[in-house]
Amino acid sequence: MTTSTIGDFLLRRLREAGVHQLFGVPGDFNLEFMQQLEDGGVLTWVGTCNELNAAYAADGYARINGIAGLVVTNGVGALSAINGVAGSNSEHVPVVVVCGSLPLKAVDQRLLMHHTPADGSQNTFYRAYEQATAAQARITPQNAVAEIDRLITTAWQLKRPVYLELPSDISYLDIAVPDEPLRLTLPASDPERLRTAAAAIAARLSAAHAPAVILDLDADRFGVLGEVTELAEKLKLPIATMVSSKAVVDETSPLSAGIYGGAGSLPETKKVVEDSDCLLTIGYRRVDLTTGCFSDAIPASAIHLNAYSADVDGVNYQAVTLKDLLRAVIDVAEPVAGRQFGRPAPLPVATNTAPSEGKLTQGEYWAAIQDFVREGDVLIAEDGTANGGAWGLTLPPACTFVTQAVWGSIGYSVGSTLGTLLAAPHRRHLLFLGDGSFQLTAQEISTMLRHDLKPIIFLVNNGGYTIERTILGKTARYNDVANWDYARLPHVLHPGTTARTFTVSTIEEFRKALTAPHDAMIFIEAIMDRFDTPDLLRAAGLGSAELDFGPRGPQHRPGARI
Repeated sequence: MTTSTIGDFLLRRLREAGVHQLFGVPGDFNLEFMQQLEDGGVLTWVGTCNELNAAYAADGYARINGIAGLVVTNGVGALSAINGVAGSNSEHVPVVVVCGSLPLKAVDQRLLMHHTPADGSQNTFYRAYEQATAAQARITPQNAVAEIDRLITTAWQLKRPVYLELPSDISYLDIAVPDEPLRLTLPASDPERLRTAAAAIAARLSAAHAPAVILDLDADRFGVLGEVTELAEKLKLPIATMVSSKAVVDETSPLSAGIYGGAGSLPETKKVVEDSDCLLTIGYRRVDLTTGCFSDAIPASAIHLNAYSADVDGVNYQAVTLKDLLRAVIDVAEPVAGRQFGRPAPLPVATNTAPSEGKLTQGEYWAAIQDFVREGDVLIAEDGTANGGAWGLTLPPACTFVTQAVWGSIGYSVGSTLGTLLAAPHRRHLLFLGDGSFQLTAQEISTMLRHDLKPIIFLVNNGGYTIERTILGKTARYNDVANWDYARLPHVLHPGTTARTFTVSTIEEFRKALTAPHDAMIFIEAIMDRFDTPDLLRAAGLGSAELDFGPRGPQHRPGARI
């Protein structure tokens, strides 16, 4: 054992867990901890324009880095960030939320403090975070070592956020702490359960004529893509992904079966999944946005593998970790040669809208982007038009695709891009979004420029919330937004920037902008018709309208939706 202040021990543990940057906003209840961060130099501070954007940035950072840290202040900061943290919870992203909170003396003496309801309640925001995180703790000098280690380990093992309240008057207090570094390990599998489950799965795969695999986002979060690929290559298994796990396997691989989303899937992909006599699902969740509004048809005989359990032929196996189980199946399964399946053609990247008077169309736009994307890129796609087009791209090997396919909070992508840029500064980052979503979080462009980060930003300016127009309100005023001079914003937000900015309205102008040297941020504003929409988004909008509003809903009025 050695002696450390509580704040320095927390910073040390975050670093040992793999966190290198902390995102957030300073506030009086976290300033003591912030000063320790400043003085120690253990982690780098990345101050954002608001706490919501900080939560988005931490989410994007954790998706690539494996875990992230977020710092907010009591009440006002915690509640500002909670939407982003709830998204991390929904999408299984490990973020450690450090909330500088009321001094312990105020808690003990029940003092009425600012940034609280001022009604004597002590746990208002703690209770709020109980709904959006996997574990919570209020740190005291007595529990600091145990609770800090427990929360960070829980975030890493469950791939979900946790909430740590750090009272403002204890961060500089000395406590005894262990010399040993934090060791993040998965729980051990039960040997008999592991062996029995693996044998049952291998037997099913061996007897099957048309086995297949389908991946949800947990395949990426729990780091089993290597095992999935090895098993698929050994047994010649086609691999389908969901929109939540796009590009987690090489989309150019002969084993890639395309994206499965129920009725909206290509015929070849539907056949691979729905006609399989031994479908292996990994982390599969029936969410409306990822299953074509519940139009999926997963075979009843499917084998379901989750992070720490498995369901095989009606038997539930507990205490088996996903990585251990896949490795065990690989070891006992007999190799297969020569199995064939119908490879799907690439999804259409957008509409087939014909050019009109030289105006740039969605079809031309996404076809040009398909040619522009290269191996190793990080693509961040906003919910809406950006997703509708980007889901149709066939990505080269080693690409990462970041989106909020389940939580779907518009504006997420700008903050998330800040996080992905810092997690992988050596890679090219392409941000795709629309004008409506950009207006929610646009100010974080200034943070990217302040840190000399160089994303390539593709913004579609089509006068509002196109995703909502595909559901309801094609011409309604509630789907309109103010028309900004988007391409000038980098220069407004960071005077003197060398960012290269373009406003394009024809395919020729767009292609020319794509040839710009990438020695600074590139910002391309593309002007398009407000009703020109990717095919995938229009189909999703119809399904959402029917699910949300029912047969008597207003979506059936003539001209009610795109």
